[in-house]
Amino acid sequence: MARKLKSDRVLFTATILLVCASVVMVYSASAVVALERYQQPYLFLTKQLLWAALGVAVLAVAMRIDYRTYRNEPFLWGLLAVVGLTLVGVLFSPPVNGTRRWFGFGGLGIQPSEFAKVACVLFTALTLERRMHRIDELKYSLLPIGIVVGAMVGLILLQPDFGTAMSLLLIVAMMVFAAGLHYRYFIGTILATLPVLYVVLVSAPYRRRRLLAFWDPWADPLGDGFQVIQSLIAVGTGGVRGLGLMAGVQKLFYLPEPHTDFIYAVIGEELGLIGASGVLICFCVIAWRGMRIAVRAEDPFGSFVALGLTTMVAAQAFVNMSVVLGMMPTKGIPLPLVSNGGSSLLVSLLGIGVLLNISQHEATDG
Repeated sequence: MARKLKSDRVLFTATILLVCASVVMVYSASAVVALERYQQPYLFLTKQLLWAALGVAVLAVAMRIDYRTYRNEPFLWGLLAVVGLTLVGVLFSPPVNGTRRWFGFGGLGIQPSEFAKVACVLFTALTLERRMHRIDELKYSLLPIGIVVGAMVGLILLQPDFGTAMSLLLIVAMMVFAAGLHYRYFIGTILATLPVLYVVLVSAPYRRRRLLAFWDPWADPLGDGFQVIQSLIAVGTGGVRGLGLMAGVQKLFYLPEPHTDFIYAVIGEELGLIGASGVLICFCVIAWRGMRIAVRAEDPFGSFVALGLTTMVAAQAFVNMSVVLGMMPTKGIPLPLVSNGGSSLLVSLLGIGVLLNISQHEATDG
């Protein structure tokens, strides 16, 4: 068996294409809003360029660090402790739109919950590698994962950030399922969590309203259904070729925050089905190459890490696009690698960098 010397070029290319699209579309979606609110049309473009440059630098470094370096228990516990402390600390930060999710530094925001995903992926991968031979002995194999991930999810829900909490649970569930956990435990867990999920959904009035708006957004077209309706109008207006870059209308104070969670709607309006399909294809390529890397990794730790990081990027992307197209209830989940937002972009590029390093260690016949 011979070691590969090069990273996955297809994965790298798809990632860079999305980052380039991000810079262009964030400017297109935010220029008028930034001019009206802050008298600075290039405000969000400048921030996104800074985060993109930093993210690509992080990707370049991560792809050169042997992923087996992270197979270090003291390092992982230290990482979890730092992330946990920041998740606690952010609860005492000034609220933004009724939530406490960000630390502000020089006009830039850091979202600790994004880094919690990477920390939990690495911890879960190490635990599963060491205990997967007794995966169906739940106290032995899954109790440590349940305690750590449960604590992180609980802190994220307190912010509150339901979307990120559910994303983290999905990532870990995929990794545990891949480790060979018997399906009966999954069915049992789902049945047991349904009442808890119901309580979480109905406990917050805004979550109940979002759920009702998903079923019938036209029941409240100027209220809770407004965002979804404006998104669908944007996508429908774009047609096949789109209205042209910078020529979109819905971003002009019709679609709330068009440069963040609903940037895919702006892409659909301005670049049409062709542009929206291009973005979708890039994410499909990331999912394909990431799963390929997971299957071909030379050890279980690399395989689990690759699976978790691929799920982190791809699943979040497909959820965001589904929300924009009215196929899922509205959630505060950005489109990774594309939406405006430093923490999401930085963590996504970090994850891709680790994936690229794992791809270097694929075993090939020779």
